[in-house]
Amino acid sequence: MSETLIRRAGFDDAEALAAIGAETFCETFGHLYPPADLERYLAQAYSLERTLQDLNDPAKASWIVEADGQVVGFALVGPCGLPHANVTPDCGELKRLYFRKAWQGGGLGTRLFAEATAWLQSRGPRTVWIGVWSENHGAQRFYARQGYTKVGEYGFEVGDTVDLEFILRRDGASFFSDL
Repeated sequence: MSETLIRRAGFDDAEALAAIGAETFCETFGHLYPPADLERYLAQAYSLERTLQDLNDPAKASWIVEADGQVVGFALVGPCGLPHANVTPDCGELKRLYFRKAWQGGGLGTRLFAEATAWLQSRGPRTVWIGVWSENHGAQRFYARQGYTKVGEYGFEVGDTVDLEFILRRDGASFFSDL
């Protein structure tokens, strides 16, 4: 059995975060996109420069999951940027939560999700939003078990490809009623 560690990411983790981000996105969704679209998206979303910007933003937080010294997953949270009329500046968003396929389904996602959500709620009740691909039924079931409901849809751009994405939400007060 591997020893796993979930920890808050720092600047020294930027290269590892950028690499695991691009790797897990490609592993999960890469087959859906023309190579030029995928390349453009990865350069925008998972570049070292973008990762360093996220790590330098005090309104965002990242975590990495390590197993036997290798990064196998990560999460990113911050202010909500989803296109929904009820989003306010106080809202948070789970922006990314990915694992290498071999590490999915073993409970680490639940632990990482709890860690990221606790950070979002650390200054009091805060509504949390999530965007999830309309065809990612496993993720949708996971988020439903965590108390999230679908409240909208939007187009998620990967290069020139636009995917149907569902917008999920959980009201901030509900996090504290679970305690």
